[in-house]
Amino acid sequence: MLGIQEQRRSCRGWLAIAAVAFALGAATPGHAQVVVVANGSPITELDIAQRSKLIATSTRKSTTRQAVINELIDERLKISKAKSYGMEIGSAEIDNAFETMAQRQGLSAAQFSQMLERTGVSPNTVKARIRAELTWTQLVRGRYSSTLQVGDSDIALAMRSRNETDKAPPGFLYTLYPVVLVVPRGPNQAALTGKLREAENLRSRFVSCETGLPLARALRDVAVRAPINRSSADLAPQLAELLGKMEVGRLTAPEVTAQGLQMFALCGKKESATDSAVKREVREELFVKRFETESKKFLDEIRKSAMIEYKR
Repeated sequence: MLGIQEQRRSCRGWLAIAAVAFALGAATPGHAQVVVVANGSPITELDIAQRSKLIATSTRKSTTRQAVINELIDERLKISKAKSYGMEIGSAEIDNAFETMAQRQGLSAAQFSQMLERTGVSPNTVKARIRAELTWTQLVRGRYSSTLQVGDSDIALAMRSRNETDKAPPGFLYTLYPVVLVVPRGPNQAALTGKLREAENLRSRFVSCETGLPLARALRDVAVRAPINRSSADLAPQLAELLGKMEVGRLTAPEVTAQGLQMFALCGKKESATDSAVKREVREELFVKRFETESKKFLDEIRKSAMIEYKR
């Protein structure tokens, strides 16, 4: 048997736990409340609130509650349809897309997550949207692959209709090795200056890929990454112009990136019969237009047979 004091302490302890539980319970039901069920997949108040914040943060524009709900419904239906075909995007692919999104802003995935959380958006909200976009893109591409193909005759017709001519010089296909000098994190100008000197010293000694790549790999805090092949039409105009004038076997000037000082070793350069920048732009425009047309038709078809139930 507990004494009176022990009973009172025990009672106070249980009351404290109950108060915390009540507070947590009171804070979550509104967010956990299911608003819509789309093909068996629930959409909660939390989903709506998070997506609204994400849209406001990324577009700097507000949107209506119903527009947000419609977007979430469409995503649920897209994923549901993909699953019926046995198609599902893996977590690794989503994480890679998330990391790429972060790198475009000069951030690591962890830094990007922290930035999102400071604005009140969960990284999982962004990943949910990525999952839906990747899933739908693969599904539409697979279902309408023949319709989405853009041939040379399509490009020629589109260019004639715009009175455009392709006067661009022949393109090139480059083989590039990214060479990265790791720079310590933090605002350390002395360290950056030192690394810039190291980079320029490496550039002066780098006279061929046969000897230069092993030399770079042997240096401390230097990473030589896997080679990439790029057409001049795929590159930024400044880089394409620079590589066009460079000798094979040399390094580009160092550029400050989130990973460190990055240079490219030009180890291959041959004239390419691939699309020029003008043709590539026309091809992409035609593809996007066809994709959007087929995507809208397919989604309208899915919506007609979908089970969408509003709870309130």
